[in-house]
Amino acid sequence: MNTANNRRRRESRDRLETAFVRLLQERELPQLTVTALCKEAGVNRTTFYANYLDIPDLADAVQKRLEDEVMELYREEREQGWNSHDYLKLFRHIYENQLFYRTYFKLGLDGKFRLTEYDVQLAASYYPDRDVEYHVEFFRAGLNAVIKKWLREGCRQTPEEIRAILMDEYRGKAAAGMLPADKKAGKA
Repeated sequence: MNTANNRRRRESRDRLETAFVRLLQERELPQLTVTALCKEAGVNRTTFYANYLDIPDLADAVQKRLEDEVMELYREEREQGWNSHDYLKLFRHIYENQLFYRTYFKLGLDGKFRLTEYDVQLAASYYPDRDVEYHVEFFRAGLNAVIKKWLREGCRQTPEEIRAILMDEYRGKAAAGMLPADKKAGKA
């Protein structure tokens, strides 16, 4: 395996993905051209086409990269079948990668996020026999709305403050009797 070529290819992909994200802060997707991306990234068109089929393929790569990074944050928990409910990891990741997340939402990719069987099983533990898919969708939409608002406001609050807002919402539901008894005891 040619390590130098692999490293260069990875660096080229990183440069193109970063350029894509930067340009999307000023333009809409249909306005992007391969020429503009290559100029912004400092690479030639051949390099672009060696890595991506077209601009939508690049958008898919950015989506996959971000989702893979988020999944990696919680890999150990998924593998061991437990949930720490540690949204702070996610909020710190968002804070450190604001441009990528703005792009993710701008492209409407949040509605396409891959839910895993783990997510559905976890929701079923909270809402047994009660339209789990609706609860999962409600949570995802609410969380996305909070994250979008936070990003629109330039992430003025710290990740810890955003986590506290989310936890206050859960505590309110527990107090109102909207969560199962074991979740009310602070295990949610």
